[in-house]
Amino acid sequence: MKVDSNIFFHSECDFEAEPVSHLDSWIKETIANEQKTLGEINYIFCDDDYLLEKNQTYLNHDTYTDIITFDYSEENSVSGDIFISIERLKENARKFAVPFDTELRRVMIHGVLHLIGYKDRSDKEKKLMREKEDFYLDEKM
Repeated sequence: MKVDSNIFFHSECDFEAEPVSHLDSWIKETIANEQKTLGEINYIFCDDDYLLEKNQTYLNHDTYTDIITFDYSEENSVSGDIFISIERLKENARKFAVPFDTELRRVMIHGVLHLIGYKDRSDKEKKLMREKEDFYLDEKM
């Protein structure tokens, strides 16, 4: 589903993010707040097997994951493809005892933060990433 010329929502499974117009403005505000501009972002919602195949093919990882972000950003312009497993999100929401919509927004903004330039490999980077996620979730809620 197209919201505007810059952010697209696609589904490779039985899922549709609603209402996408609210998500669109939230994503744009996040990018602007980080002093970046919006290029083009594609969200692709899928199932575990679809995302596992991407993980194996492009990253040589043989594990399930909730998100894979392909970064095409240039200079100050944020662009990329963000693949999200709805099955993983449902399981994580149960595991962490949070509503599905909260987990969806957390993972969606996590992908955007990667495109902006935040990493999560070290403990210090993970802590900052979580703080940013929490900040932008509070902005949305």
